[in-house]
Amino acid sequence: MCDETTERELDAYLKEKALTRRGFTVGASAAIAAGGLASAACAAPRYDKDNLTETEVSVPTPDGEADALFIHPREGAHAAVIFWPDIHGVRPAFFDMARRLAGAGYSVLAVNPYYRTMTGRLFFDGENIRDPDGRERVAPHYGALSPETVVTDATALTAWLDKQPAVDTSRGVGAVGFCMSGSWTLRAAAAAPDRIKAPCSFHGGGLVTEEADSPHLLADKITGGVLIAIAENDHEREPDAQGVLVAAFEAAGVPAEIEVYEDAMHGWVPTDSRAYHPEQSERAWSRMLALFETQLGAG
Repeated sequence: MCDETTERELDAYLKEKALTRRGFTVGASAAIAAGGLASAACAAPRYDKDNLTETEVSVPTPDGEADALFIHPREGAHAAVIFWPDIHGVRPAFFDMARRLAGAGYSVLAVNPYYRTMTGRLFFDGENIRDPDGRERVAPHYGALSPETVVTDATALTAWLDKQPAVDTSRGVGAVGFCMSGSWTLRAAAAAPDRIKAPCSFHGGGLVTEEADSPHLLADKITGGVLIAIAENDHEREPDAQGVLVAAFEAAGVPAEIEVYEDAMHGWVPTDSRAYHPEQSERAWSRMLALFETQLGAG
């Protein structure tokens, strides 16, 4: 989970890389050097906007209207994917990732998770949770969320998607989450096992807790397959969590790819993150597409 300790760990990681690699700078270019890549080309959006349709939509839920961007190929009906951001909320980089996924042949609903308390962006260019008031800005919006709101949202979002001509309802629905929303994908899949078949958690927090409703305890309610990509420093802080997750899904008989990504710090997947690691981000992305190919086929 993104907290002050995570940020200190990232600071130390970037400082160490800066000391060992000449010319290393903080930000995306730093991650590129750390990944051994020569250019920022892999950070560029990979989609043909002329082949996509995107619409700003409002999705009715029990708690109001969720503002979202619905992006899909211009022609045909496709498997749907619910796409949730990290704690920073919706922003250009998040929408570009959603466009990239749509460009791969999916109908993607990129959702503002804070719609109960605000619409649109929480952080703008140059701002983030590290700012002096960053956590104070997040608190009232994050505080309005709970395991129960995840379930009601997932149910409402899936129902809305199933009414769209661009969605092939004979195929399963995917769910993608980053950081705080990584665990949401497991809750969503457990709440709607007949529809949500492929939850993907990227550097997700709170996957294994001591609470009675811990996401790992929902493994036997999930169908399809699961991808859980774990940051190296998250694993170091909770070294037993991976094993607990593996055991839970093995016991449930649910195929799950649960891996610690070497040299990848919390937040390494989004392209605008300080922790962005191009090489490992691309590998995580490819594993997500492989899961979707396997699990979101025609029913």
